[in-house]
Amino acid sequence: MNSSPTVLITGAAGGLGRAFALGFAARGYKVAAADIDLAGTEETADLVRQAGGDAAAFQVDVTDTASTNALAAAAAQFAGGTIGVLINNAAIYATVTRSKFEDIDVDEWDKVMNVNLKGPWMVSRALSPHLGAGSRIINLASATVYSGSEQWAHYVASKGGVIALTRVMAKELGRREISVNTIAPGFTLTEASLSLMDDAASYGVDRGSLKRASVPEDIVGAALFLAGPDSSFITGQTLVVDGGRQFI
Repeated sequence: MNSSPTVLITGAAGGLGRAFALGFAARGYKVAAADIDLAGTEETADLVRQAGGDAAAFQVDVTDTASTNALAAAAAQFAGGTIGVLINNAAIYATVTRSKFEDIDVDEWDKVMNVNLKGPWMVSRALSPHLGAGSRIINLASATVYSGSEQWAHYVASKGGVIALTRVMAKELGRREISVNTIAPGFTLTEASLSLMDDAASYGVDRGSLKRASVPEDIVGAALFLAGPDSSFITGQTLVVDGGRQFI
């Protein structure tokens, strides 16, 4: 890995994806920001450049083969070779309808699965030829996998699948000295989370060991650890970042 590795971040048009972009840029990474929302992604790239970093914006549909292949080729060209870190962050979250599992609309189930679970597989598959020894893949799951959040079966199941996918990929890519891990955030104060309720900042704080709300920088710190040299022998693992709201 060269002195200025490239991180490719999906779901980078805002929220946690934008926080990843700014956080990794501050550590010297070149940032390939990707999202289906090109305008938001370009804004993220502009913010990185305004902060003194190097960034490029790409549009991608993470559920589409041609789109993910095109992203992989363009990002590798921007990187000048291999991709140092891939963060599979793109997901449907705030717009997921809460309802009993018997009442979930079949089309919505399929849409959530396509973006949240098929997406990380599609992007990782496309990027695989552009990853080298020492590259890292970080998948985003959710602490809801462990809490079994009610009336959200499609979202929770999709994120549980991400954890399972991570374990398989870790075994297969480990032969190439590539590590694959998952971050499972608890409820975090992103734009999407804040849109869900009026009292988002206090939601669940009383259940945590650390009596404050999670902010995007908490998740970015975990990702930087998994991307860095101190985690070089960690793979196939899930790091729950929720302030101790539950112990696994």
